[in-house]
Amino acid sequence: MNPRKTRRRTFLGAMAGVPGLPLLCAGNGAEAAAAEAASGEARDVIRELKVRTFINAAGTFTALTGSLMRPEVVAAMRVASRHYVKIEELRDAVGQRIAELVHAPSAMVTAGCASALSLATAACVAGKDPEKARRLPDTTGMKNEVIVQRSHRVVYDHAIRNAGVKMVEVTTRAQMEAAISDKTAMMFFLNSSDPRGQIHHEEFIEIARSRNIPTLIDAAADIPPVENLWRFTKLGFDLVAFSGGKGLRGPQSAGLLLGRKDLIDAAKVHHGPFGDTLCRTNKVNKEEIIGMLVAVESYLKEDHAAVWKEWEGRCHRIAGALKEFADVKTEIRVPPIANAVPHLHIRWDTQARRVSGPEMVKKLREGEPSIEVPPGARYPLTIGVWMMQPGDDAIVGRRIREILAGA
Repeated sequence: MNPRKTRRRTFLGAMAGVPGLPLLCAGNGAEAAAAEAASGEARDVIRELKVRTFINAAGTFTALTGSLMRPEVVAAMRVASRHYVKIEELRDAVGQRIAELVHAPSAMVTAGCASALSLATAACVAGKDPEKARRLPDTTGMKNEVIVQRSHRVVYDHAIRNAGVKMVEVTTRAQMEAAISDKTAMMFFLNSSDPRGQIHHEEFIEIARSRNIPTLIDAAADIPPVENLWRFTKLGFDLVAFSGGKGLRGPQSAGLLLGRKDLIDAAKVHHGPFGDTLCRTNKVNKEEIIGMLVAVESYLKEDHAAVWKEWEGRCHRIAGALKEFADVKTEIRVPPIANAVPHLHIRWDTQARRVSGPEMVKKLREGEPSIEVPPGARYPLTIGVWMMQPGDDAIVGRRIREILAGA
């Protein structure tokens, strides 16, 4: 039998089992994509351009290109790239499927979490009114204030301000209740800032509901745990925004907006393919829409306990590579919110070894292969293991040991 035909049939058989592909597998496009993929290795354009790659010992940081998409996500996006569809039909079909999977009233795929914030705000300010949608960010005559706890302000809320609103900062419950007026369009909650604020989830929702004000929570980096995919809608938040290119390992330029159907329907009015809208610049094509669906499906099917055990194992293996040094202390820590996964913290006698935290980071980055740790991490050295590929932990442990030994 022709080896190329065998490879092609094997590839097609594997593709048939990829979640989400039935939406787009009709016709000759899928066969063409499969045949092309089986015909040989694709170009490594990154290598051609001499752009340096690295081992990701950091995490899902946008500046470091987030996560690596799951193979089944890439496969489904490749099939999608061979077909034409009406974006609105695909958007609605995928949104309905995702909503069912995460127990939300409604859902849509967005161009990242920031886009979800802009769309949510536009929906709360201008609703479904096409004329108002065309006017944004001019909010004259509309509700145009968003209440937020001062401790929940973040650079990413620029995406909210894009809709032409004013952020009204408060600290206490009394201040929040006094700030609500006929100009209040929405109330915003940054999940990672919950410990720093005085008003927590349930109380925040109770205040908003008592005055019939829509609520939006930014939970961009809050997967895992898997339960967060439905936790916030169950708590009562009207709109929930997630990143797609972090823990879900979907397309880095995609995200999710979940919540009330009327508000999700309103958000669609402010999105592509409509031209004269606030978020036309945030359009999402069919490949990313399909990619997000498959990412959610795959994530929900994971053995999360086994994955967690593997992350802890990577931490232990890196720590084990350093056990010969009496002055080196290691500890596994899990952040309470946002990127809540095992991280390895490493301390050593910086004077005796003549290696400071910043020098360690520099040596790891400039070595071969290059190793990136979390931005801003200096001392103790923080190692994020959850985005590593198999075998990366051994390389990271060996390289840290060499640097500490003065090699």
